[in-house]
Amino acid sequence: MADKIQQLIKGLKSGNFKAIARVLSLIENESDGSEVILKGIEIKQTPVIGITGPPGAGKSTLLNAIINQLAQNFKIAVLAVDPTSPFNLGSLLGDRIRMTDQFNNGNVFIRSIATRGSLGGLSVKTIEMCDVLKAADFAYIFVETVGVGQSEIEIAGLADLTIVVLVPEAGDDIQSIKSGLMEVADVFVVNKADREGADAFSNHLKMMTHGGKNVPILKAIASQSTGVEEIISEISKSSKIKNEKRAYLLTEKAWQLIQNHRMKDLKKEKLRLEITEALKQPFNLYQFIEQFKNS
Repeated sequence: MADKIQQLIKGLKSGNFKAIARVLSLIENESDGSEVILKGIEIKQTPVIGITGPPGAGKSTLLNAIINQLAQNFKIAVLAVDPTSPFNLGSLLGDRIRMTDQFNNGNVFIRSIATRGSLGGLSVKTIEMCDVLKAADFAYIFVETVGVGQSEIEIAGLADLTIVVLVPEAGDDIQSIKSGLMEVADVFVVNKADREGADAFSNHLKMMTHGGKNVPILKAIASQSTGVEEIISEISKSSKIKNEKRAYLLTEKAWQLIQNHRMKDLKKEKLRLEITEALKQPFNLYQFIEQFKNS
């Protein structure tokens, strides 16, 4: 087993895509050897670029357009975080649908990961999987979130540069955008900028960010690769950005890992089966929990 782990780590360092995929699977599934790998890799300072925003904003299309240009000169890794079905914990979308343009590109590695019940928009294993990719020889790592819940806060802690993608129609929800995304965006991209109201929406964003940190507001038409050069220019600056939110995220992650270690023997599937059986009788959740804890 030890020799196999060392071979995987060697393959990871050399950028072998099969080795990278195998290591990511071990980490995601908490398989034997995953902790040894995480403790044994050298985590580099590879820039992590977060892509977030509401569903339907065109995040995947924009990311595909960005990669089409960047991958001409750099090796790129993508973690695409997919929504998870609450019933079977399976991913509802996949990288095959998202980025078919990149499948035969030797400079692009893409991995879809499911949120698996995480309350935010990131998978519970996103940080560890990013660290694995940092141990390989990628120039940039992109993380695209599902854009729901507290994913914006999570991605801001993980990413060196957080790009928030919006569309002109979001103008109706501008106050909710202010309360949720204003604090975490390093770059705003108004996608589908050929639609009516794009200029007014961009100007509104500028007014809302005025007086705070200097947040670039860029317009793009991702389906036509319009405006991508300006976005890549901002991405190129990401290695010089100090992520002030990283300590917060790592504190939360350390807390989570310690909790997971202490709850290692508690299996969700076993819990579900017992609840299914208990539901055949009059059911009180809190009585059930008390009995479960003592079983």
